[in-house]
Amino acid sequence: MIIDRDMKPERQIYHLGGRLIEILREANEEKIEPLWAFELMNRREGISMNAFILTLDWLFILGIVDHQEGRIVKCF
Repeated sequence: MIIDRDMKPERQIYHLGGRLIEILREANEEKIEPLWAFELMNRREGISMNAFILTLDWLFILGIVDHQEGRIVKCF
């Protein structure tokens, strides 16, 4: 489920998606290495790779990011 009442709000996909958008917005490049984004996200939020991939998938479904040549492409 995307929203879980028993889970901490900072672990919700909406919150993590917002934090990842902040990280991507701060990047000067249009294409970002996924591992670089994960490292920054992990430092700020202390999340697992699974949570990062789920967050990235969520942003992809929403059309906020895309992928090209193995990199994350900003669509905003």
